[in-house]
Amino acid sequence: MNRRQFLQTSAQCAASAMFLGLGGAPSFAAPNAGARKNVVPLVTLNNGLQMPLLGLGTMTLTGDLGTRCVAEAIAQGYRLIDTATIYNSETAVGAGIKQSGVKREEIFITSKLWKTDMGYEQAKKGFQTSLDKLGTDYLDLYLIHRPAGDVKGSWKAMEELFHQGKIKAIGVSNFEPARLADLIASSDVKPAINQIETHAFFQEGKAYDYLKQHGIQHEAWAPFAEGRHGLFTNATLAAIGKKYNKTVAQVCLRWHFQRGIIAIPRSSQKAHIAENVNIFDFNLEDSDMASISTLDLNTTQFPEWS
Repeated sequence: MNRRQFLQTSAQCAASAMFLGLGGAPSFAAPNAGARKNVVPLVTLNNGLQMPLLGLGTMTLTGDLGTRCVAEAIAQGYRLIDTATIYNSETAVGAGIKQSGVKREEIFITSKLWKTDMGYEQAKKGFQTSLDKLGTDYLDLYLIHRPAGDVKGSWKAMEELFHQGKIKAIGVSNFEPARLADLIASSDVKPAINQIETHAFFQEGKAYDYLKQHGIQHEAWAPFAEGRHGLFTNATLAAIGKKYNKTVAQVCLRWHFQRGIIAIPRSSQKAHIAENVNIFDFNLEDSDMASISTLDLNTTQFPEWS
């Protein structure tokens, strides 16, 4: 299997199924309490909470595969793990954290409320289900996954859970600026995060500026566009990588980091998990950042998710 081949397939293909088809999930050395400490810089959210600027995404990383990936990521120094109800990876995330031997309070866990659980009462039930699957009694960050259904009722429930200390920060995902503005206007607690599709081919300039203006942290899902539009073979990104002896993936993550955007790349390969966190020993020059800015197609690469 070549470099990030599994990421270049459709996001609807399950990573676990792919690896099982190749003779089983990759074998990771079992991490333990001697895992590396956090190697990722932190950003301070608008409520004072600190959050790592790089983490592990867990979409499709379910079962034993997901458990091993989470434990390995923690061993490599990751402390942010991103999951969601719809990913069906919360149980694996909880098991991976337990297997890692690192204390729960040292891990920043994000999960998300799916649209079938929207509404005041349902949101509270959905949140508790996530806690139970993760095996924890609080979340560091909880997001409304999509702006569908009773957003304001759901947000009210999340505000109450935040004030009760069951969630350290609350935010949203996939919200356009206009929808986000409407939520802010009717809320007591401003969202701390907006997690949106962001990568070299969809740089989200307007959303980026809006979030900065309003003190809301920008977080990127699909920071590699999951390999779509030939990202991993893009000549511009490859040339920049060659300049620093870095891979295209590392260039992309460094670009996010230098824009102040949190990124949560998903990987089920031990070598790539280690590679993705190895981006803090070089700096992209202004000319590199300008070159990457020319790659923006200003359109989603995931129309099926719109």
